[in-house]
Amino acid sequence: MVRSHKMAFLSAISLLFTLTVPALLFAADPVVAKANAEHFKFLTLIPPVVAIVLAFVTRNVVLSLFAGIFSGTFMLSLQGGVVSALQNGFIKLNHEVLGALADPWNAGIVLQCLAIGGLIALVSKMGGAKAIAEALAKKATGPTSAQMYAWFMGLLIFFDDYANSLTVGPIMRPVTDRMKISREKLAFIIDATAAPIAGIALISTWVAYEIGLIKDGYAGLGLEANAYGIFVGTIPFRFYNILILIFIVATAVMLREFGPMLTAERRARTTGKVLGDHAKPMVAAESTGLEPDEGVPLIIWNAIIPIMTLILGAFLGFYFNGRGSIMGGDDAALIQILKESPASFTAIREAFGASDASIVLFEAALFAGIVAMILGVSQRIFSIETAVDTWVQGVKSLVITGVILLLAWSLSSVIKQLGTAMYLVAILSDSIPAFSLPAIIFILGSFISFATGTSYGTMGILMPLAIPLAYAISPEESYMLMNVGAVLTGAIFGDHCSPISDTTILSSMGAACDHIDHTRTQLAYAVTVALVTVFFGYIPAGLGVPVYIILPVAIAVLVGILYFFGKPVEEA
Repeated sequence: MVRSHKMAFLSAISLLFTLTVPALLFAADPVVAKANAEHFKFLTLIPPVVAIVLAFVTRNVVLSLFAGIFSGTFMLSLQGGVVSALQNGFIKLNHEVLGALADPWNAGIVLQCLAIGGLIALVSKMGGAKAIAEALAKKATGPTSAQMYAWFMGLLIFFDDYANSLTVGPIMRPVTDRMKISREKLAFIIDATAAPIAGIALISTWVAYEIGLIKDGYAGLGLEANAYGIFVGTIPFRFYNILILIFIVATAVMLREFGPMLTAERRARTTGKVLGDHAKPMVAAESTGLEPDEGVPLIIWNAIIPIMTLILGAFLGFYFNGRGSIMGGDDAALIQILKESPASFTAIREAFGASDASIVLFEAALFAGIVAMILGVSQRIFSIETAVDTWVQGVKSLVITGVILLLAWSLSSVIKQLGTAMYLVAILSDSIPAFSLPAIIFILGSFISFATGTSYGTMGILMPLAIPLAYAISPEESYMLMNVGAVLTGAIFGDHCSPISDTTILSSMGAACDHIDHTRTQLAYAVTVALVTVFFGYIPAGLGVPVYIILPVAIAVLVGILYFFGKPVEEA
């Protein structure tokens, strides 16, 4: 599903494909988009390619996103001639950015990022961040335990990928810095536990959307189906989600890395530089450099209370916001469940799914900031004036993130209008042998989500195609489950490693890492796990190999790759 330095580059790209927002996903007229896809054909790939390539070359996310958007709006305005297209394309670009800002979901996400920036600044100024870092440092005796703590914390915040990305990084950053773990590795851990865990969690902000797609797909075949039961049944077939979570543990325990991540980790261990010499962290130095005044006691509760307020506030907000939405709707069955069993698993699940996560997380972050101010003022750590100034300073540090997100969303809108995803589906979805369908669906989903930066959008495009196709080949339950799982998992993989994905951007922000460095170092790991997913996951599954054999073998292969191709991280 959420979230600029090199950051500028990847951030722009991640945000670029923040199509993961349902409201944006269907903003473009599908008839017009299809016509554009047929007219422009491979040229529909120009905007994302321009944005991604330019970002890597210039390492400037804002410039790259702007160029990508303009290339798309120029193409959409060509019917009036080149000169007219230059003028109208620029005007349309402005309208796209304004439209992105006007969208309530987008506005909520931007405000959420800014509010969390203010919260983290207050926690740092009170000494809470330093206190929790010192407390964890006593337990985290080395790089392995520090990474495991970050991984475990990512699993705990399973209910929303945005909340995960924005919470784990600021808490764990001082600990991993002290243990000489690169910011690139921290960003990878955050990113690899955000969408992958939220996508398979039994209760999360993703569930309603996923089961809604499943329900619609089966209904299109005239079949009555327990959509939630099917969703749960796909979890064993969500190979990428499971394997990437295990891969994090393997790298932490074995202390072996490969590719660009090995270079980053050796730099951090041997020189103590958690960031590269030319890195441009996603969070401004004014935020990460906040320290408590001399003499301020380091109390761990000054971090725990505000952060727990954020988490519990989000939980309660998801429930009551979603409950209000359901009670104001026309689904009599759901309304009855919420009235009769408001605390049941079904009621909680449905309420979470119906909630507006962007608004809830903003409200929770804002309230947590107020709690932090009260804590600081009541302990005489700072005055109310200083508290407000500190909060504003934290907000200012993330303004660039808001700018990048708006540009990314605008690019996503232009790409939808051009029909880029439709074109990719048309050229990549040829007829294939039955056993290879799950692997093909996973690969197709990966291409679409990587090129568009949206997991939600990819799911929405592929699910209506995958379910009827799989059913036509074999209506057997396990075959249907693995293909549905392939849609959901392929969308997450492509989004996970896409530099234009919102969660990739937010992970860079949470870790205060250079966005381009995060994308570059993460890509080798994500692709490795994806290859294992295809060749030791979906292909064997398509051939009828049981999951209880597939998963142990795939895990063993991953560990073997890390052992034989990875190299030990040199200690200083």
